[in-house]
Amino acid sequence: MKNNWDSENYTDNFSFVGNYGKDVTNLISAPKGSRVVDLGCGNGVLTAVLAKKGYDTLGIDASPDMLKKARELHPNLNFLQADACSFTLNDKADVIFSNAVFHWISDHEALVNNISSNLKIGGELVFEFGGKGCAETVHSALSEAFARYGYEYENKFNFCSVGEFAPILERHGFRVEYAVLFDRPTVQNGADGLKNWINMFVTDAFSGISEQDKNKITDDAVEICRPKLCKNSEWIVDYVRLRMRAVKVE
Repeated sequence: MKNNWDSENYTDNFSFVGNYGKDVTNLISAPKGSRVVDLGCGNGVLTAVLAKKGYDTLGIDASPDMLKKARELHPNLNFLQADACSFTLNDKADVIFSNAVFHWISDHEALVNNISSNLKIGGELVFEFGGKGCAETVHSALSEAFARYGYEYENKFNFCSVGEFAPILERHGFRVEYAVLFDRPTVQNGADGLKNWINMFVTDAFSGISEQDKNKITDDAVEICRPKLCKNSEWIVDYVRLRMRAVKVE
């Protein structure tokens, strides 16, 4: 799945992604000095959090625009442009950490296999991403709005339950030690919060659609969602998150 990232807009208006991710870093039990990879690091905000905790960090992301922003914000940290399913480390990591990334990846088997290949035995995989049913109100509204204009909406996000993702980890040599699927209603920034959310995170679905129809579809989807997701002029997206910690045992 591809997304055209606007790193400036992401940094200015979607800081909640990194803010919520700070709590996920607390699942890491490795001691200070351990080599920690922030996989899908984006603008590097959580790479910096990990570095402040005393870890030897490396941020990896596929987006050159996001990495440009990460290097601008954190010039003292190390970053690498690479794909999550094919990156290679010269020295295996003690921890691979990831926040809000895995739902963008269609092939979770390839993802976890590559992570396992780059992690030491006894190393930790700590992550959170969109869980089963994440933003379902928005995706249902987009499906309805697409149909109004003769299009079919394809929700390409790879959201998972615990029962779907845990077996993948186990097949690739991990022992799952912590797993939770939970609702996390997430406030968006400003009066156009939902429209901006769609424009930021749902770009691939509009491929080949004219700008005029895209705007109409987006506006219709926003209005469909308004009764449920707009409270006191504040937009709240119905996020669901899957948070896990696993240890490589073989």
